[in-house]
Amino acid sequence: MFWAMAESKIFIFFTILFAATATIPRLLASDPDLLQDLCVAAPSKGIKVNGFPCKDEANVTALDFFFAGLANAAAINNSVGSAVTAANVDKIPGLNTLGVSLARVDYSPAGGLNPPHVHPRATEIVFVLDGELDVGFITTANKLVAKTIKKGEVFVFPKGLLHFQRNSKDKPASVIAAFNSQLPGTQSVAAALFGASPAVDDAVLAGAFQIGGVVVGQIKSKIAPKKKK
Repeated sequence: MFWAMAESKIFIFFTILFAATATIPRLLASDPDLLQDLCVAAPSKGIKVNGFPCKDEANVTALDFFFAGLANAAAINNSVGSAVTAANVDKIPGLNTLGVSLARVDYSPAGGLNPPHVHPRATEIVFVLDGELDVGFITTANKLVAKTIKKGEVFVFPKGLLHFQRNSKDKPASVIAAFNSQLPGTQSVAAALFGASPAVDDAVLAGAFQIGGVVVGQIKSKIAPKKKK
C-alpha cells in the first residue's frame, strides 16, 4: 500500500513537471537562434517570408552594418510636429534576422506630437536625448499609464499597446527608440482609420467615434494621402 501511494505521488509529480516544462518554452517563445553568423538582407534575391533572403557572404561589407542617419535632428515638415528616422533592416541590411532596430524621433516645441500608434511586432524603449516629453500607453483594460520624462531618462512601451509622445515645452525634444524587432512596423490610429485605401466607410467611423458624417469627411480630408495629379 505504502509503495503504491509513493509511486502514485511520484507519477503525479513528474506529470506536473512535464506539463510545466512543456508550457515554459511557449510562454518564453521568441525569435529562434541563428544558424549562421549573419544574414545580410538581399531584398532583390527573392520574395521574403519572415525576413529577407541572405546576401552572398563573399559580398558582405562593413557598410551593411552601418548607418549614420541618427546623428542629426530630422527636418519636421508635417502637421503633427514630429519626424521619425528609422534605423531598421530597410536602412541597415545587416540587421536581418538579428531582431533589433533603432529609430530617432524629433519633436517640435510647444505641441510636437508622435500621434497614438502601435508597433505590432515589438516592445519599444525610448531614451531622451534632449528636452522633456509627456508619454504614455494604454492597456487592453483602457488604463492609461503616463509620465513626463526628460533628458537622460528612459520609458518603455509594451509590444502591441497604443502609445504616444508629446512635447509640451517651448524647446525641441528628441529621443532614441530601441525595438526588439528588425522591422517593428508602425500603425498610427488616425492615419489607419481615416487614411486607409480603400477608405473605411464613413458610417463605420461615424458610429465608432459618435460623430457626424460631415466631421468624418473633414478629418479624412486632412489625413488621407493627397492624390497625385
